[in-house]
Amino acid sequence: MCGRYALFRWPQALTSLPGFPAGQPAQWNISPGASVLIQRQLDGQQHLAKARWGLTPAWLTDLSRTPAHARAETLAEQPMFREAFRQRRCLMPANGFYEWRGTVRKRPYWLTPGEGAALYFAAIWEAYPVQDQVWLSCAVVTQAAMNQRRPLLLDAAGQAAWLDPDTPLARLHELLASPAGALRERALAHFVNDPKLDAPECLTPA
Repeated sequence: MCGRYALFRWPQALTSLPGFPAGQPAQWNISPGASVLIQRQLDGQQHLAKARWGLTPAWLTDLSRTPAHARAETLAEQPMFREAFRQRRCLMPANGFYEWRGTVRKRPYWLTPGEGAALYFAAIWEAYPVQDQVWLSCAVVTQAAMNQRRPLLLDAAGQAAWLDPDTPLARLHELLASPAGALRERALAHFVNDPKLDAPECLTPA
């Protein structure tokens, strides 16, 4: 399961969008519950916003149960996700994500499309009103890959279709079934195992 990822370098296409936060910090070890950057399409224009990684629908009463992941295979049917899938889709930009493998002491791996490249996770978002303020939250869409679950990664055409509110449902289901693309991977030292460590040391090679 993709439980951690990083966003520490931003392409110009991202920084030029409305809503890119001034002083956006580099995040080397993002975990569920963290404040993350999401990209949405509102009124025909793409915007960036901050959201909590952990989906929080307005009707949710148990705030200890805010899923950070939504399975692509059941996204369209699950009551927690189906309305957001149809009406509130977004992207979560990243430079790469972490994956742990092994049986005894699992080894972390860094997965990325290449040095300097950005990738975009398919995701959904919700708004949660608290008194006079509205908070955003999100969940990343995952698919089965390599005996694990990885974020659903979208290319430029897929990103545009995912964000477009007028994309036909059949096309969205095609995206959910997209084959996983090839990624570069690198074995890492165990520094990233500490969720409190948020520094370049997370990417220290093994």
